[in-house]
Amino acid sequence: MIPPPGSEWEERHHFTTEVTALLAARYGRWACGWHWAVGEGGGGGVVTSWCCDSHSVGESAATAAKVIASLLEWRDWLEELAERFAQLAPPAGTEAEERSWHLERATTRLVTVVVDRTGAECGWYGLCRTVLTWFLSSTGMGPETAKDAVDTAIGGRFKSWTAPPRTLVDAVGEDLAVGLTGEQPYRDR
Repeated sequence: MIPPPGSEWEERHHFTTEVTALLAARYGRWACGWHWAVGEGGGGGVVTSWCCDSHSVGESAATAAKVIASLLEWRDWLEELAERFAQLAPPAGTEAEERSWHLERATTRLVTVVVDRTGAECGWYGLCRTVLTWFLSSTGMGPETAKDAVDTAIGGRFKSWTAPPRTLVDAVGEDLAVGLTGEQPYRDR
C-alpha cells in the first residue's frame, strides 16, 4: 500500500485515505482520526506520532509503526474525552440555570484541553468544534443541533496559531450555555 519513495502528494494522500478506510472497516469509525496530527501538515489535531503524509510515509516498517502508534494515541485521546464528557455532563433533570452553568464550565474546560493538546497550532479550532459537538451529542443532543450551537457560539472567533485569551474562552462558554438554555450560567446577586 505504501507509495514508492519520491511519490507525489496525491499518492501519499491516497495512502492515508486507504489506511483510514482499512482501520475504520476493521475497528470502527472512531479510528478515522488516527492521522489528525498537531501542526500545519496534520490538520490541527492531537496526534504527535504522525506528522503529515510527506514526512510520515516512508519505508514500510517505519510507516506501519507510525500508523500503529498514531492509532493508539488517537484512541487514548478519545478515551480521555469520554471520561471528561462523563465528568462534565449536566446531571439529568437539572434546571436551566444549573444546566447552563454545567455547559459553560464544560465548554471552557474542553476548549482549554484542546488548546493545550494542539498547541493552538494550525487548524486547532476545527478539532475544538468537533470536541464540543461530540460533548453535546454525548448529552443526548442531536449532532446537527449540537454542531449548529457550537458554530454559533464560536462564531469564527478562534484562529490558527493563536491561543484564545481566557476572556474569549469564557465568552464562548457563556454564549454556548445561554444559547442552549436561555439562562445565564450564574445568578446576578
